[in-house]
Amino acid sequence: MAITSANQLELLQTAEAVAREKMIDPELVVQAMEDSLARAAKSRYGADMDIRVHIDRKTGVAAFSRVRTVVADDELENHHAQVTVAQAAPYLDDPKIGDEIVDVVPPVELGRIAAQSAKQVILQKVREAERDRQYEEFKDRAGTILNGVVKREEYGNLVIDIGRGEAVLRRNEKIGRESYRNGDRIRCYVKDVRREARGPQIFLSRTAPEFMAELFKMEVPEIYDGIIEIKAVARDPGSRAKIGVISHDSGIDPVGACVGMRGSRVQAVVNELQGEKIDIIPWTEDQATFLVNALQPAEVSKVVIDDDAGKIEVVVPDEQLSLAIGRRGQNVRLASQLTGLDIDIVTESDDSARRQAEFAERTRLFMEELDIDEMMAQLLVAEEFSSLEEVGYVDIDELLAIDGFDEDTAQELQTRAREKLEAIATAALENARALGVEDSLIAFEGLTPQMVEALAKDGIKSLEDFATCADWELAGGWTTVDGNRVKDEGLLEAFDMSLEEAQHLIMTARVMLGWVDPSELESGVDEDAAAADAETAEDAN
Repeated sequence: MAITSANQLELLQTAEAVAREKMIDPELVVQAMEDSLARAAKSRYGADMDIRVHIDRKTGVAAFSRVRTVVADDELENHHAQVTVAQAAPYLDDPKIGDEIVDVVPPVELGRIAAQSAKQVILQKVREAERDRQYEEFKDRAGTILNGVVKREEYGNLVIDIGRGEAVLRRNEKIGRESYRNGDRIRCYVKDVRREARGPQIFLSRTAPEFMAELFKMEVPEIYDGIIEIKAVARDPGSRAKIGVISHDSGIDPVGACVGMRGSRVQAVVNELQGEKIDIIPWTEDQATFLVNALQPAEVSKVVIDDDAGKIEVVVPDEQLSLAIGRRGQNVRLASQLTGLDIDIVTESDDSARRQAEFAERTRLFMEELDIDEMMAQLLVAEEFSSLEEVGYVDIDELLAIDGFDEDTAQELQTRAREKLEAIATAALENARALGVEDSLIAFEGLTPQMVEALAKDGIKSLEDFATCADWELAGGWTTVDGNRVKDEGLLEAFDMSLEEAQHLIMTARVMLGWVDPSELESGVDEDAAAADAETAEDAN
């Protein structure tokens, strides 16, 4: 096949036809043809030559040329496509590195093999252009809802025709009991759009919580307009879901707006999700109130939040336990996802039994340590005294406020408590010395003898040992492992030491040892100490 005047114009006509069919720029097709003809010409003139082809965009005439590039003497590698400055002098006026010598060469005759190779190059370029066009079109559609038609099923995954391309709905992204046939219309959430070697991959989902949120945005104009905001969504696809909403207009009820007249709005979402039951919950910044709402329809008696642990304990009436937990733990699991907290459900009887056990334990402690009768010990516990330190060093007026306690009784109780604490401290100090603790640690201000004893049992026996500790090693903390929060027990956690207190003690010890400049400590800049803590924490984890 020769590129002659008889078929020159056909090149442009073919390029336009292919561009219309593939919905890509005709210029890309023409460039693909130029590359294919150049490759075929190289097989005729030599693979080492730099042969280029230009197709006139009006006449379709293909011009073939040989290009040689001017390079430095020490960079000359290909004599067919490169020349030195001296070699280029006869062809160019004042040649410089990077200049090009262009020579026109005769058009080539394309044999069967060369024509087939040129065709493959064109098809490859067209496919790449089509993939780029599809990716650019859909990359910004992630996070939106698309309508499509089921094209086929492959190993449980659905291939969806979405107009100018195909998308995949994996079987784990389908609602459990759904089944589709070829030609069925389907609505899906665009979960991800990725550029891969085989082309752009568009992944759809019908189980994502965002899918339900987008459906509500389509059905509820107030959400679309931003008057009502969806704050949290939790789903058990195909079974039950909870959605937390808040209104930025005090005159609009967020729950009522999402439900709609006679439930028309929420019912439209339910029908799309194959009958999935939806609880619409008013969102509030108060975690306890939001959780009480999230556990509906169960009633909640009491909520106890542990911010440090990221956990929340909910006390419910005994007869409400199964309702609060839900079938297979569904209700509490969705409430946990909605609030982002670990939730422990406790019945009122279990909570009462636990409190009675704590009451009895504290009563026994006061009876044994203060040598008092049961009634007096119970009075102390009832007034929320929980330790000897509180009894020994509290303002005496608080003891006098207890019914039946006179000044002599209060003073006697404080005297006994302080004597007992001193005896405990003396015993702890003797035990610490027996374990080999140095005086530098014993004399360190901020550590009680009991604390020193606890540190000694863990091998921390000097001020240097103490200064190398991390704050979480002393005060305890939480670490996330495989998505679960794991408790790190602190050496001094039993003494109610906070992270801030631990940090202050450790930094003070480092200053005393000369490891840290006091001026850096005052300005809050201590990079070496922070790095040491990070390294210690990394080693521990």
